[in-house]
Amino acid sequence: MDENFYDAIVIGSGISGGWAAKELTEKGLNVLLLERGRNVEHVKDYVNAMKENWEFPHRGGRTQKMIEDYPVLKRDYPLNETVLDFWAKDSESPYTEVKRFDWFRGYQVGGRSLMWGRQSYRFNRWDFEANAKEGIGVDWPIRYDDLAPWYSYVEKFAGIQGSRDGLDVLPDGHFMPAMELNCAEKHVKKRLEEIYKGQRHLIIGRSANITEPLQNRVNCQYRNRCWRGCPFGGYFSTQSSTLPAAMATNRLTLRPFSIVTQILYDKNTKRARGVEVLDAETNQTYEFKSKIVFVCASSFNSTWVLMNSATDVWEGGLGSSSGELGHNVMDHHFKLGAGGTVEGFGDKYDFGRRPTGIYVPRFRNVYDDKRDYLRGFGYQGGAGRGRGVEIAEFTIGKELKEAMSVPAENWGFNITAFGEMLPDHSNKISLDRTKKDKWGLPVLAMDVELKDNEKRMRIDMVNDAKEMLTAAGLKNVYTYDNGYAVGSGIHEMGTARMGRDPKSSVLNGNNQVWDAPNVFVTDGACMTSSSCVNPSLTYMALTARAADFAVNELKRGNL
Repeated sequence: MDENFYDAIVIGSGISGGWAAKELTEKGLNVLLLERGRNVEHVKDYVNAMKENWEFPHRGGRTQKMIEDYPVLKRDYPLNETVLDFWAKDSESPYTEVKRFDWFRGYQVGGRSLMWGRQSYRFNRWDFEANAKEGIGVDWPIRYDDLAPWYSYVEKFAGIQGSRDGLDVLPDGHFMPAMELNCAEKHVKKRLEEIYKGQRHLIIGRSANITEPLQNRVNCQYRNRCWRGCPFGGYFSTQSSTLPAAMATNRLTLRPFSIVTQILYDKNTKRARGVEVLDAETNQTYEFKSKIVFVCASSFNSTWVLMNSATDVWEGGLGSSSGELGHNVMDHHFKLGAGGTVEGFGDKYDFGRRPTGIYVPRFRNVYDDKRDYLRGFGYQGGAGRGRGVEIAEFTIGKELKEAMSVPAENWGFNITAFGEMLPDHSNKISLDRTKKDKWGLPVLAMDVELKDNEKRMRIDMVNDAKEMLTAAGLKNVYTYDNGYAVGSGIHEMGTARMGRDPKSSVLNGNNQVWDAPNVFVTDGACMTSSSCVNPSLTYMALTARAADFAVNELKRGNL
């Protein structure tokens, strides 16, 4: 037997790739899991997990050298010394911005499952139907009922805490006991539900933080340092959850420092026969063969691999026959909302550092509500007490120390809106062969912008936030719009969408590439629309569903 032959190859070890490795190995396949970056071992390699901020040379902040070395990452919060090693180096992995695009990537075993925000929501029924009803993009080839059992399946294994709220717009799932709203949030929740008579809701943010022990994981310790890596396994990551399960089967081979440069395509069988890998440390090239390939390298990198494959058959790469590969980029637009102060709780304080906030589910363009734009948005945020340092003079010495030892007089409350972005053919990525990365490989060019629909939505995103907080009785209500650059939501989706017709989509309803049915793409690249909720739970469910289908098709001899 060829030692470089496997039943399945999985490209990428993040949220989707970890799930693919788990599902395929547990179903009896020998699997090679390829990761372009370094290995990160659970617990051992979370080098900053137990540090206090004062133990960092710059108190966890950023230095001028970091700003110089990370021209893209510096645009937002990810650039800081507590998690710098978990983000890809801009200098090694550049890209071309036809229009500004903030692309924040994690190149190591576990990918961005180590740093994700953990917010975990199901798409609703309308999300899968809206494209067809409104004539936007293409119709999803699946419906909510197709994915519902898979949502339940992944929720049980990943561990999602949340409340069951009985809302059509935000379906309930298989939840662990919910974390608790604090006193100010409970007050605002009660006021909103009275004022809007059950038309608007405030709930605890559903998150992949376990509140009871699960597998070999210890429940959340309320440290809120998840993205440094959790030694307790309190949140879902590849390292804490799917990778140990896959390893336990003794059917997984993990190979870090392995950049997949192309999927090897056989013109005669019209199937993939494996992948070509560039060793990131030695620059040597290897071939690995397999019966099936799961592409889970994160949305744009997955599409990069497809674009760089089978170019002797299709100029645009494997999966490009529809003309849609690389198109229909989506993200969630945000960075605007409102805040204020909640009075009357001066004798109360919050407990620990809860690693989730509140969520206000979408209420626009549902039921009888009709706006001058399509789709909608939800809000994330929360209340906190803070410290008594609002007086400018208390910034040094004895006064500062005393002010830091007492809570602020009132509670602050803030909500940020996250809005759906429609798929649009003109929002696209492409290969820029004139520019190369550290390994001499072509880079991606980003040509993406917000369209009029999103711009109209953003007006409501601010105004509704202000209206709700004012109605709930908050004082000193203010609004903000900090300006949004596409990509900064770190929810990049699309570019290899699912559909019903090979003429207008890259993948079918089982996540198979129309042009090569033994190649499956199950990460954000496959998304046909974006909803307004965080998408990672949907990637998990789609991956588990596709893996089940793939193994059954293999057994039938169809792949």
